[in-house]
Amino acid sequence: MQRATMDLWVGLFVIAGVGALLILALKVGNLGTYNEAKSYTLVGNFENIGGLKIRAPVKSAGVVVGRVTDIQFSMKSFDAAVTMNMDNRYQFPKDTFASILTSGLLGEQYVGLAAGGDEGMLKSGDKIMKTNSALVLEDMIGRFLFDKASENSDGDGEDDSRL
Repeated sequence: MQRATMDLWVGLFVIAGVGALLILALKVGNLGTYNEAKSYTLVGNFENIGGLKIRAPVKSAGVVVGRVTDIQFSMKSFDAAVTMNMDNRYQFPKDTFASILTSGLLGEQYVGLAAGGDEGMLKSGDKIMKTNSALVLEDMIGRFLFDKASENSDGDGEDDSRL
């Protein structure tokens, strides 16, 4: 009898642990913070999306206002066309600026929207004309090393701007 009671408590503890892990996974994935029931679609073209993924958040002023629903390579302009589902509660002007940003140093990437001052609002299916691509850490390091190498290849290594 005592063994059965102990097995029951262990089983309940394991079920509670699995439930807690499931809730934690949903919280980390931000799957419960956005409702797609009433939404409209926007598209933005970016030269480089870095590590942006489908279901990535679209944020404005730190608030999740939508989600990335599709990423396609455009054969016409040779860039990435990012489709975003936006919550109907949030309307943005036609001159809104979209950037691909990173949460922290090595965090997830998301689309950040900066509202402009135009009186006309974006409608479903509209294209965001002003976009800024992701900053890729490898490209930045490569540019830094190339600049340092070109500075040192001047010959004497001294600063020529004083002449």
